[in-house]
Amino acid sequence: MSNQNCMELFNKYLVDVKHASENTLSSYMRDIRQLSSYLDTHGDSTLDTATSKEIGEYVNWLKAAGKSVATVSRNIASMKCFYSYMVDNSLIEKNPAISIIPDKNTQKLPQILTSAEVELLLEQPACVDAKGYRDKAMLELLYATGIRVSELINLNVDDVNLSAGVLRCKSKDKERYIPMYPAAIKALSEYAEFIRPEMIALPDEPSFFVNVNGERMSRQGFWKIIKSYQQKAGIEKDITPHTLRHSFAAHLLENGADIHSIQEMLGHADISSTQIYSQLVKKQLKDVYKKAHPRA
Repeated sequence: MSNQNCMELFNKYLVDVKHASENTLSSYMRDIRQLSSYLDTHGDSTLDTATSKEIGEYVNWLKAAGKSVATVSRNIASMKCFYSYMVDNSLIEKNPAISIIPDKNTQKLPQILTSAEVELLLEQPACVDAKGYRDKAMLELLYATGIRVSELINLNVDDVNLSAGVLRCKSKDKERYIPMYPAAIKALSEYAEFIRPEMIALPDEPSFFVNVNGERMSRQGFWKIIKSYQQKAGIEKDITPHTLRHSFAAHLLENGADIHSIQEMLGHADISSTQIYSQLVKKQLKDVYKKAHPRA
């Protein structure tokens, strides 16, 4: 079977059976395409004839190319998923990636903003035009709720209940409700009432946040927006779209919020994903102690 056919079948499996998110689908297929390209240029094997030795050599090639531990580990996970699918569907007999063990990766704590830096960032959008009002609403909403950027851009009008001050966030087959603070409600209300009606391309546009063409905002579009405000604010930390999510969780924890409540608001299925913020807060306390205690 050709590499292209293998990849098409795997793509269909991820979409139809696994119901993979857009990000998961993109990363898995990118990793398998890269493996396919490697096999094309480093021998005669194809995706369905590659041996364990060749897969091991490919992993070593990734490391030699300077790929991070996290990137190599993700590639290994992608290959294991791909070859498990191939075995389960009798397309190959053995999984050549099954014995590959990724290197241990020391968990890197997420970077967060201080409360002062958050305030500085939120002050940047100037509410003098449609873009400024929209951007102000988006940034306030991210810090108010801690939702993912993918969830932000997928919000529809009926997900935002401004009178109740609550946001409904849908992810796959689950949904959660998150309260919002008054400043975020105000920014969203101004955008929804005065700005959005003038920005949408069609009267029945469901997207809550739209781009300059009046259509749903993209991840890339939002990335450019947040980077521009980082530069405008003069914040040296490397702010990503996830930074406000991390800051939201850490600041709640710092101020006494229950970790299980934070888990629910973030939409984490496993509490271990939320506990990283406890480590982050403890590290910050240690840093403050070392700087401030006269005998530290």
